[in-house]
Amino acid sequence: MAEFPPISKGQYLNLFLNISFLFLIFLCLTTHFYSSNSNFLNQFKTFPNAMTAPYHDSDTGCRQLHEYSDREAKCSYVKSHTGCQNGGYISYLRLFYCNFDPVLGYSALILWLVVLFYLLGNTAANYFCCSLEGLSRILKLSPNIAGVTLLSLGNGAPDLFASIVSFMGDETEKVGLNSILGGAFFVSSIVVGIISISVCHSRPSIERSSFIWDVTFFLLSLACLLVIIMLGKINLWGAISFFSLYFVYVLFISTSHLCHRKEGVGDDSAASGSPILPVTKNFLEYQTEGLCEVEEPLLGFVGDDKPILMEKSGLVQVGDDRKRRRRCLDLQPSTSSHLFVCRLLFFLELPLYLPRRLTIPVITAERWSKPFAVVSVTIAPVLVAVVWNSHGSKPSWLVYLIGASVGTISGVVAFFTTERSNPPTKWLFPWHAGGFLMSITWTYIAADELISLLVSLGLILGISPSILGLTVLAWGNSLGDLVSNVTMALNGGAEGAQVALSGCYAGPIFNTLIGLGLPLAFSAWSEYPASYIIPKDNSDYETLGFLMGGLLWALVILPKRNMMLDRCLGGGLVAIYLCFLSLRIARALVPN
Repeated sequence: MAEFPPISKGQYLNLFLNISFLFLIFLCLTTHFYSSNSNFLNQFKTFPNAMTAPYHDSDTGCRQLHEYSDREAKCSYVKSHTGCQNGGYISYLRLFYCNFDPVLGYSALILWLVVLFYLLGNTAANYFCCSLEGLSRILKLSPNIAGVTLLSLGNGAPDLFASIVSFMGDETEKVGLNSILGGAFFVSSIVVGIISISVCHSRPSIERSSFIWDVTFFLLSLACLLVIIMLGKINLWGAISFFSLYFVYVLFISTSHLCHRKEGVGDDSAASGSPILPVTKNFLEYQTEGLCEVEEPLLGFVGDDKPILMEKSGLVQVGDDRKRRRRCLDLQPSTSSHLFVCRLLFFLELPLYLPRRLTIPVITAERWSKPFAVVSVTIAPVLVAVVWNSHGSKPSWLVYLIGASVGTISGVVAFFTTERSNPPTKWLFPWHAGGFLMSITWTYIAADELISLLVSLGLILGISPSILGLTVLAWGNSLGDLVSNVTMALNGGAEGAQVALSGCYAGPIFNTLIGLGLPLAFSAWSEYPASYIIPKDNSDYETLGFLMGGLLWALVILPKRNMMLDRCLGGGLVAIYLCFLSLRIARALVPN
């Protein structure tokens, strides 16, 4: 009897998410056909409605929602006030108050929150990073330069797009700011603290110059952000100057790398203060294809060694999951029950996988499929047109026509210029650029819904959305860093600890300067020549103070401990974060 292929923990999670997604679709369709309050979809991002316009100025942000006691009154209020429409494709408040009872409503929203976190992290890890890898090869970037540019962009994509989306919405800027600061604080305190405590028995030593430079530059970035918040406004040139600080960081790393190479110190990866960092996966990420479910360097490997691939639980061999799938699909007729179960599992994995696979071009050798490639370049421009039109007061048929025309031409060209057996070897830039653009599109869609859902949950629970950004959104986007960096520190020895610690500072620096700098630049551009007014929130000073305090603790303690990671450093960082979190939660629970 043929052995039944085992199901990995990652596949169990993937099946749970897909089944949850199917359940939510069934729930919404049932509500749509059998409920009188079935209109829970937002047709456009703006809501110009003559009937609801008079309420917009008097109740911005749906603040009077909890002044009503029964659900029917809240349902009527949500349907008649534009301030209760939070900009996503789904009106979550209308769905919660008009269609579901409380238990079912909370369950559906929490399941959808988990699915959105999965989509955000999975798309960035398995599509966005693949496109960045291809672009880095085409542009012939050195591993060190690409590590602090494209790799940081790949790892920080969920935070970056969530921040951009939040700054584009009404009264959601605080969510983006708090999610970036909360994520930076979580990674630089909790992740560094857990790494220090986990490896204290081996007492690995960290490179002094690299650590001091990373922490000092991070403190400088936070000081600049503090000045911006204190001023309460920023113009276009100030925003450009702020995110340009990241290029100063890249320039320093590049110069250091070149100087070490001229001196002949070490290899390419060890020469600089920032080793090549792995692609960190989202905690809920799982890929249904072979290579992309493991942790792999984005840009290559040190020397000529074979790749060492790290899964969340340790080391794995490339292709193990592919062999398992092939064995599943090649079962003999005598094992028809096993074949049925395998194919059922395969189809259950499709709901979250297939829409992205049909719209994001992928031309890696391991994932090449000509039918998928042709279909993806055909449908992708149409999806971009749909997303573009969703931001207007009414659809523009010209945009749809342009998208359909570009898609048709691209599909025909791809059909006649590609082979079924091998991916294309010429004109690779348009393929990777298309994959990059569509990965951004899907990441934006997921981030847009995630921000809208968090704002709605804040209104339902009576909690400030900024608190949810500081905790739920920040933790969701940072758990991948926790798992991957701790795993690398435990399994990689002293070098692994160095790489993991560098990643704990390089990522937050990128998210702070680019993840906040770009949204501030876009917002200032929309107000040009006037300055963009930053929403006032006194808790931002508290967050920045604790965050800078944690960095100063590490900057003082680690050199005094001869640059060796131990419990003193880790325990102090964890204590600082827990004190901050307790203070913020206690303050949020106390009524004003």
